[in-house]
Amino acid sequence: MGMSYLVYPGAHHTRFHHALGAMHLMSKAIQVLRFKGVDVSEDEKEALLIAILLHDIGHGPFSHAMEHSIVEGVSHEHISLLFMEELNTEFNSKLTLAITIFKNEYSRKFLHQLISSQLDMDRLDYLRRDSFYTGVSEGSVNSERLIAMLNVVEDRLVVEEKAIYSVEKFIVARRLMYWQVYLHKTGIVAEQLLTKVLKRAKELTAQGMSLPASTGLTYFLKNSIGPDNFSKKVLNRFSKLDDYDIIGAMKEWQNHDDFVLRNVSEMLLNRDLLKVKLKKKPISEGKIALKKEEIMSRFNISEHEASYFVFDGCISNQAYKMDVDTINILAKSGKVVDVAKASDQLNIKALSKKVVKYYLCYPKAY
Repeated sequence: MGMSYLVYPGAHHTRFHHALGAMHLMSKAIQVLRFKGVDVSEDEKEALLIAILLHDIGHGPFSHAMEHSIVEGVSHEHISLLFMEELNTEFNSKLTLAITIFKNEYSRKFLHQLISSQLDMDRLDYLRRDSFYTGVSEGSVNSERLIAMLNVVEDRLVVEEKAIYSVEKFIVARRLMYWQVYLHKTGIVAEQLLTKVLKRAKELTAQGMSLPASTGLTYFLKNSIGPDNFSKKVLNRFSKLDDYDIIGAMKEWQNHDDFVLRNVSEMLLNRDLLKVKLKKKPISEGKIALKKEEIMSRFNISEHEASYFVFDGCISNQAYKMDVDTINILAKSGKVVDVAKASDQLNIKALSKKVVKYYLCYPKAY
């Protein structure tokens, strides 16, 4: 959930909760498919449970913030795969099938769809879980009903037609959860500030400054880590990091002499964030420059330092993608149809269009 707890105080559940929940739903899905005559061997069942349990293990502290700060160009999916491969070595290749399915290299494609698709066990768990803990009831989905209606036709995962309204609700719920929770403007600015405070810490460390931080975090501040040098040693160090490393460091950094490091740390610790304005069109360069000049003049800082407090960006929401791995409905006639075409609601097609919003962040005093 990243920094969502700043908006929704109940959102303190962990990715471990989610991993266990997704694995539970996977076992239910396998049970349903087997009951309907779909052959899933014991080896395939074990592989599916392992893959879904470990699918998010590559996430670092505060979710996605680490992908754009202390490590460079290394996605959590890539790190998850590295963890799985390392575990596979430790467990004498017992994770080989799980990794093959996870990478979508297994012959039976519907198994991968259970792990990663537009209607997978991952989404069925996190939407309902996040809806519950945030209190945003619009995100609640009927995961039991959807799983009970799963089937397989020609190696494709399908949902039986009588659950079409549950599928429609699922797609709408996903859209609402993204706007209300995952892409909430306060959560967005908090995550951006977290990314920026880590970048600033890395910048100052590169200049020769010694910043107070845990051993694990210090390693990533001092070293440039990317896809090419993410070794077993780096992976082991990465596994030691969690949210407390970052919070503990910021509690020290709020007393630092550096204007940027001190103020951004204080903002996050004291929940006194930047102001955020959302627009339908890109923010003009002139407006951004004007805000920066005000900050530079007021605090006597450089343009580079001001860019930590005045910045723009964009967010997008696409609840359903009609061109990628569609959600297929199994009609009573036996025909398999894309839910967007099977639905009698025009809004499903509308939800397949990407909606982009632009934001500008700047200090509240301006």
